[in-house]
Amino acid sequence: MCGRMNVVHDSLCPIISDFFGFNFSTPTNNNLSPSQTVATIVATTLKNTGAGYQQLDTSWGIQPSWSKKLLINAQGETVSEKTTFRQAFKTHRCLVPCSGWYEWRTENGKKQKYHFSLENGDPLLMAGIWYQEESPKLVTLTTTPNEKCAQYHKRMPVFILPEHTQYWFQSPVEQLAVLLKPISEEHVNIERA
Repeated sequence: MCGRMNVVHDSLCPIISDFFGFNFSTPTNNNLSPSQTVATIVATTLKNTGAGYQQLDTSWGIQPSWSKKLLINAQGETVSEKTTFRQAFKTHRCLVPCSGWYEWRTENGKKQKYHFSLENGDPLLMAGIWYQEESPKLVTLTTTPNEKCAQYHKRMPVFILPEHTQYWFQSPVEQLAVLLKPISEEHVNIERA
C-alpha cells in the first residue's frame, strides 16, 4: 500500500511554503519510491515566535533488526500501540507534502497503475512519523480506504487536512484517532497512469 508517490515541484512547493510560512523545496519526482529522499514538515519551536515548522529531508523506510525488509508504512489503527512505532508517533510526527500517490490493480490479467490525487489539484499532506538515526528515516501512515479507493487497494494513506495540521502536531496521541481516518471519497480523483 502506497509504495509510490509523486511530487511536482511547481504546483506543490509555492502552496506549501505559503501555508507553513517557510521556504519548502523539493525536486519533482513522479516515481518517489521507498529508500529515496522524501521532504517532510516537522514542528519546531522558534525563538520569540513559539511554534513553527521546518523542512526535514528523510529517507523513506526503516529496517529494524527483526525485519528482513524495509518497513515503509504503519497502520494508523495500531501505530500508538506497536513497539516499533509507538515512541515515534508520540514525539516525531511529520507531514509529507505530495501531489498524489499510486496503486496498482490487476485488470485482464495485467497490472494497471492508477494515480490518486485531490479533485481540486491541491497538495496532499500525508501523515508520517520519523526516526532520528544516522540520517532521518520516514514511515508513512495508512488506514482503511474510503469506498472509492477500496476498489483499488485494501489500504490508503492517512492525510491530514490543512486546518488540522496544528492539532496533528500538538495533540497527545490519545486524541489523534479522529485524524487517522480516510479522507472523503468526493475529494479524490483517480485516473490511469
